[in-house]
Amino acid sequence: MTVPSAGRLITVAGIDGAGKSTLAAALHSALNNAGHDAVLIGKHTTEVPADAALSAYLDSLNAIVYRRDQTVGAACGEHYWLFALAAWYSLQDRLVIQPALKAGTHVILDNSHHKIIARYAANPSVPPGLARQVFAHLTSADLVLFLRISPGEALRRKGGFTPLEAGRTGHTGDAFVSYQDDVSARLREQAGQEGWVPIDVTGLTPGSVLDQALASLAPRLGFT
Repeated sequence: MTVPSAGRLITVAGIDGAGKSTLAAALHSALNNAGHDAVLIGKHTTEVPADAALSAYLDSLNAIVYRRDQTVGAACGEHYWLFALAAWYSLQDRLVIQPALKAGTHVILDNSHHKIIARYAANPSVPPGLARQVFAHLTSADLVLFLRISPGEALRRKGGFTPLEAGRTGHTGDAFVSYQDDVSARLREQAGQEGWVPIDVTGLTPGSVLDQALASLAPRLGFT
């Protein structure tokens, strides 16, 4: 029996409003259309192939982390949410991402943990480096497409934002810009790692961003 070659893990990073989900979906379609076996995994992906019980358990954890009553968030505290997020990412990595890669399927990961690390690095109530430690065991990406954009341009694209996207520092556009500028700086610190490819998306159409992403895949991962 021939063992399939391992799939590649491609993640998309950037601040809120950079276009991560748009690129991830387009990249998934482009790879499948080109004959590659690829799946798109996002923050609500909870299906564990051929295991209904694990799928239900993963979905219950997803509900706690992402579908909670917003009024309970502040009461639980920053450390609780960091460890809850770490539990979610750990299970999704173990139960969904790793089996797909082992089966030879390429994984396009939207909403990767890199932004979570950046957010906690910008949070003075959490010890420096703690977020990096609790996510350090996750499968390393073969390629991280880092979408670069100014917070002001990101806000113009989004049109609005949630309190979390402003770091719960205020409700004005200035609060969003200030917080996202800090998160962007923390992402740039991570971008020095191997496998990170920056793409300046300022003024680019989604199609142009996809073209640049595909051009980065070919030489680095051997895609055609």
